[in-house]
Order: sequence, then C-alpha cells, then structure tokens
Amino acid sequence: MTVSSTGTRGETVPTVPSANSAVDTVDVAALLERGRTLSTPVLRTAVDRLAAPMDTVAAYHFGWIDAQGNPADGDGGKAVRPALALLSAEAAGARPEVGVPGAVAVELVHNFSLLHDDLMDGDEQRRHRDTVWKVHGPAQAILVGDALFALANEVLLELGTVEAGRATRRLTTATRKLIDGQAQDISYEHRERVTVEECLEMEGNKTGALLACACSIGAVLGGADDRMADTLEAYGYHLGLAFQAVDDLLGIWGDPEATGKQTWSDLRQRKKSLPVVAALAAGGPASERLGELLAADAKSNDFDTFSEEEFATRAALIEEAGGREWTSQEARRQHTIAIDALGAVDMPERVRAQLTALADFVVVRKR
Repeated sequence: MTVSSTGTRGETVPTVPSANSAVDTVDVAALLERGRTLSTPVLRTAVDRLAAPMDTVAAYHFGWIDAQGNPADGDGGKAVRPALALLSAEAAGARPEVGVPGAVAVELVHNFSLLHDDLMDGDEQRRHRDTVWKVHGPAQAILVGDALFALANEVLLELGTVEAGRATRRLTTATRKLIDGQAQDISYEHRERVTVEECLEMEGNKTGALLACACSIGAVLGGADDRMADTLEAYGYHLGLAFQAVDDLLGIWGDPEATGKQTWSDLRQRKKSLPVVAALAAGGPASERLGELLAADAKSNDFDTFSEEEFATRAALIEEAGGREWTSQEARRQHTIAIDALGAVDMPERVRAQLTALADFVVVRKR
C-alpha cells in the first residue's frame, strides 16, 4: 500500500490500492446507487409520517425540495451506509432487500446527528446548500432531528420480528455512542490539549459506532448470529475510523468545491481533529509554534475575523509538524484492520470483494 499526501488544497488524500485483484472489477458506484435506489422510497415514506412543517423541513434537509418547497435533485450524500447495510444482509446469505429497513434506520439516525451537529457547530453549509437551522431556524433543526431518531426505531420495530429487536438494540447502542462522541468533540474544542488516544476514542464513538451498525444491521435482520454481526461491526468500526481520518484531512485541506464546506473549515471551528492533535503531540519547533497559536486563538476576541492567510499558516504548521502525514498513515492503518476483520467469518467471496472495494472508496475520496 502507498499513501499520497501533498501540500496543496484539494489534492489526493490517502491512496490505498487494494491487494485483492477481484476488487478491481467491483463497480462501487453501482453498489452506492443500489443502496440509494432501494432505501430512498422507504426513507421518503417514513419522513412523510412527520407532522407539518417537520415533513417539509426534513425533505429540504434530504435535498428533495429547495428552500421554497419546489422539487429538487439535491446531493443526498454518498449513500455509503445504505450500501453497507444491504451488503451485510448478503454476507449473511439473505437477499439485499432484507437489509433495507436497517439501511433506512441507520440513515435516519445519521441525519438526526447531522441536523443537530450543524446547529451545534454553527455550520451554515452542507452539501452546497444552506443548512436546516439557517433556513428554517434552530428549533426546527432540533425537532426534526429528534423526529428522525424516533422514526428510525419505528422502521425497525414495525417488522415485529426477533431479528428486528436485536437490530434495534444495536442501533440504539450505536446512537448513544454517537452522542457520546459529539459531546466529547464539543468538550475538546475548549481544551488546549487532547491526546491522540482521546481523539481516536471520540472519533470511534462519533463516526465508527454508526458505521459499525450499518455493517451489521442487515446481517442481523437476515438472521446472522452474534459472531458474524460482531465481526461485521469490527470491520465497520475500523472503517469508520479510516473514514473520519480522511474527513479530518478534508476538513483542513479539502477543496471547498468538492466538500461543500468553507476553506479550513475545521480550523475555523477550533476542532481538535486528528491532524491537529497529532501535530501538537509530535514535538519540535512547528509543533510548539502551533501550540502557541492555538492557545492564543482560544483566548482571542478576533478569531471570527481571521484572514485566509492566518488559517493557512496554522495548516502549514500542522503539516510541518507531521500531523497531515500521520493522519494519512492512520487512515491506511485503520483500513487494513477493517479488511483483515472480514477474514474471521465465512461469506460469499463476491460480497467480501464488494466490502473491500467500499472500504477502498471510503479512504480514497475528495469529499
């Protein structure tokens, strides 16, 4: 495996070519489209249950309508989680359709978290559009987020099966961990120093837990035993850490045209993301200077008016201290652990190759 990481914005982040030649023939775009195609009608039906105006607000968030209520074909995200939920059903020997309620439930929880995170973080843009709180107000962002979480549990429990109960238990545990991770993330913004271990724990909760659930929930609905479900969760958890490591790189060096976020977005929010934490832990002149600047930033009354050059200086110090390269390597390491986890259980080789290809996609992306 190789890692490419350059010093300019918008260029490639971790590159992880697969060691499995069978993966080269997998059409990842088709897997993502299948997940989107099978889950979206069920997702829309669930959202239609919401009382007005929450149904309209949710439709705007998902990109189905614009701010004026007109039909829209917005960017609904990469659909990685639905694709993984359907594949997990197939890993257990079930039809992909068996995983659809799980895919929808995970998407509802994921979007519940996005609605609340955008408000808490003050993000005004998501997927190249104004966020819900900016258009419809904070109260609607909170209410619709809560409603999506409730819908997620309804979608599963309405199946009325033992497997649905097991799946719901895994989803609620993942949601609690996700909330733990968001609480940790917010608390870390107000601390001068966070250890690499603390950061990985936070990101494992905030991103890894729900992706792990997506990777097991279809299998559980398909009747898989706990050993298979736990193995798929391990794959998903480490894939989530790889995913978040790439997100952290994009949060500083990503191209705004691709990410739909502001330049240096994580630096503007004073996030203690992996590149920052790794750089501060590295020692040396660049690390020390970065620490001084970030400590001063925490006390500054002028932080919101910082220039592009000031953020660029901080990004350059993170890179000089090794934070960018360390995070690229960590993304690759977590990717390897995720793929290795798949070897612990039997599954169709086609499905194994598809899960491997999706892992590669997660680590090699620009948004």
